[in-house]
Amino acid sequence: MIRVLLVDDDPLVRSALTLMLGGQPDIDVVGEAPDGEAGVALVAQLDPDVVLMDIRMPVMDGLRATEVLHERPSPPSVVVLTTFDADDHVLRAVAAGADGFLLKDTPPGEIVGAIRTVAAGDAMFSPSATRRLVSRVRDLTAGDRASTAGDRLTVLTERELEVAVCVGRGLSNSEIASELYLSVPTVKSHVSRLLTKLGCTNRVQVAMVVHDAGLV
Repeated sequence: MIRVLLVDDDPLVRSALTLMLGGQPDIDVVGEAPDGEAGVALVAQLDPDVVLMDIRMPVMDGLRATEVLHERPSPPSVVVLTTFDADDHVLRAVAAGADGFLLKDTPPGEIVGAIRTVAAGDAMFSPSATRRLVSRVRDLTAGDRASTAGDRLTVLTERELEVAVCVGRGLSNSEIASELYLSVPTVKSHVSRLLTKLGCTNRVQVAMVVHDAGLV
């Protein structure tokens, strides 16, 4: 079972998500929180696999809560819910360690799919999120970012770089395994080393480095 925690200040949103996810045989909604601070506390108590995190909340917003969660030794995967009213929030969520982005009007089936995807260790972007994020990043001192990203990638072996490029293309572990003729456990090992060598907390940040370097 995938243990899911809902963090949103709108009780109607939480109720709708609970109702939708409650019908899934492999998902268990283990708790709800009305703000980031309460969400962080519940993560410590309930140890969920995935947190669905709203951005705009009182007491502690979802961005700060994501930062706090990813300071934990074994943080849950975090899928940030966003309306894209502020691109800076998206960038900060990536830096904080968010594993995915969904619009609040995302169809139910895609939300369920996103939860399963990040629980399996992959990143999940809505197409519009990817376009906005990449566009915004390209606007931010592109030359400096490309140079810095290129320098960071020099520590990788040839095979690790191939895996990093696949991550940057948004491929799952199984898709990378198929493309590079590797086993899925081997791909997972490569991804783990990528995170360590690049100083990243998740696949999203690896993808950002690859994008900055102009490799995808």
